[in-house]
Amino acid sequence: RCSLMGFDLNRHWANPSPWAHPTLHGVKQLIIEMYSDPKINLEFYIDIHAHSTMMNGFMYGNIFEDEERFQRQAVFPKLLCQNAEDFSYSSTSFNRDAVKAGTGRRFLGGLLNDTSYCYTLEVSFYSYILGGPTSAVPYTEEAYMKLGRNVARTFLDYYRLNSLVERPLAPAPKTR
Repeated sequence: RCSLMGFDLNRHWANPSPWAHPTLHGVKQLIIEMYSDPKINLEFYIDIHAHSTMMNGFMYGNIFEDEERFQRQAVFPKLLCQNAEDFSYSSTSFNRDAVKAGTGRRFLGGLLNDTSYCYTLEVSFYSYILGGPTSAVPYTEEAYMKLGRNVARTFLDYYRLNSLVERPLAPAPKTR
């Protein structure tokens, strides 16, 4: 997660240097440009990380004073938990930890409007748990790809839930 120059890029979102953090600076500028364009509705930002100590996939989200906004933000991780056997909603956390203030999730959560949702998707380097504490399943390249497909499927479910996507005549098969 560090750049070749040794910077933890996920701690420099507030003020990235074009010289020291050029990719971060460029992405931040693009997001701000998109957010400023009235023709674009930037609804989701998901930063994807590998986690070295926890199992499964899980998310970090922001916490807000507005209860309705907080509840709306919980919808996507709850749907992902229904679609992906390796995703844990119980390990998902909503916080505003000061140590995370420079992260993309925290910075963009404060910048974007209340209809934008910012998350960090963490996925174990090692394994996920199925059915009990002794049934760890090692992650493989295919398992990571499957989680990615389940994230995409969750976007489809999210927009169907919000009536923005037509439902197919026959339900698509779900693979967990």
